[in-house]
Amino acid sequence: MLQMGGDGTLFHVFDVVKWFPWCSRKSRYMLGLAGIPSVIQFVGFLFMPESPRWLITKLREEEARHVLQTIRGHIDVDDEFDSIKKSCIEDEMELQGRAHKPIIIQMLQTPAMRRALCVGCGLQMIQQFVGINTVMYYSATIIKMSGVKDPSMAIWLSAVTAFVNFLFTFIGLYLVEKIGRRPLTLASLIGAVVSLVWLAIGFQLVALYSPPVSYQGPVTGSNLSGTCSTYSTCNQCMVDLNCGYCYMDTSLGPANGSCLSTSFNNPLQAFSGRCNKTSLPGELTWAYDYCPTDYAWMAMVGLVLYLIFFAPGMGPMPWTINSEIYPLWARSTGTSVATFCNWMCNLLVSMTFLTMTETFTKYGTFWLYAGLGALGFFFLLILLPETKGKSLEEVEGLFARPWCGGGKPMSYTEKSIQYVHIRGLNRDGRESDLDSPE
Repeated sequence: MLQMGGDGTLFHVFDVVKWFPWCSRKSRYMLGLAGIPSVIQFVGFLFMPESPRWLITKLREEEARHVLQTIRGHIDVDDEFDSIKKSCIEDEMELQGRAHKPIIIQMLQTPAMRRALCVGCGLQMIQQFVGINTVMYYSATIIKMSGVKDPSMAIWLSAVTAFVNFLFTFIGLYLVEKIGRRPLTLASLIGAVVSLVWLAIGFQLVALYSPPVSYQGPVTGSNLSGTCSTYSTCNQCMVDLNCGYCYMDTSLGPANGSCLSTSFNNPLQAFSGRCNKTSLPGELTWAYDYCPTDYAWMAMVGLVLYLIFFAPGMGPMPWTINSEIYPLWARSTGTSVATFCNWMCNLLVSMTFLTMTETFTKYGTFWLYAGLGALGFFFLLILLPETKGKSLEEVEGLFARPWCGGGKPMSYTEKSIQYVHIRGLNRDGRESDLDSPE
């Protein structure tokens, strides 16, 4: 969780570094800062005990008992210790009795594990499809698109959002054992969806009240046959990557706006017209990737709200729950498959974000993320069980019941008594059969 909170913060610290004049070797400082959370995590690993279950499988039972007592905070752990030991023996026997097939095939052939894998992968996919890494990777770009024209201000504001993510991750550390995994995940997700709706509305207002193109300059041959001059608003001008918006930034707002041709590879000035210089006189302003607006604050508020809700729950909970829902024999494979789903969805979302803002518009992209988040909420509302305070055996029992069937989840807490047929000798030495009562 420390890593998840620190990833976003340090990612934006890298951007902030380049604004300090004394950082002459900026790339080295950026790469060096990435080692800080790694060192902290490494030091933490030195104090992390081995799992009691793993120690039992290695026949180090006294160490396992001591670790279990430390975790639980009391001496009387005999029942739990015996339960874990019995479970380890059963897992070992079950694993030996299975056919020599890949673990993933065995998981897919086991109904309970198939359901657990579905929930685990679903959590990771939903985490990415609500756009978290779009927000983290492109927060400065999102703030810039909302109407903030100063690049350095956009960078600093993105650093603020990253710090919010870092801070509220620690709130999740406190809440996870107070209210449980399921409520925290669902509340976090619905809050993230509401924040995405806020962002979508904000960008829709920016588009709706976009300043007009009211000044038509001369159309020259370098103006790409006058393509840019056909647009009537700044928002329409921004959709075309070969156009930019030239306007007067007056105290009463933008005035005398015009849409001029530029180059995607060199968008710092127009090909022709009033803004064909990098240094512009007076109030004349050149905007390539934003439109001047009074609604820029909505994007900043939306990003902060999004991370306030996301960081305590949907940030760490998919990883926490995935570490709890698989039995020992399937844990590494199940976690690996879920992690694969996470990073593949991360790649998909982060690579398509800018393309979608051009194809579906900026507000359409956030409406899409909000819709996917809403679908994910109902998926988890129906299928995600509560794992707080439950042993590995109890968690496995939660997935033993078919999703479309009835009946109670299988319980692993009830102790069973097995009566056996005993053959022995009477006191007088005669052989006798003693039947246990029915």
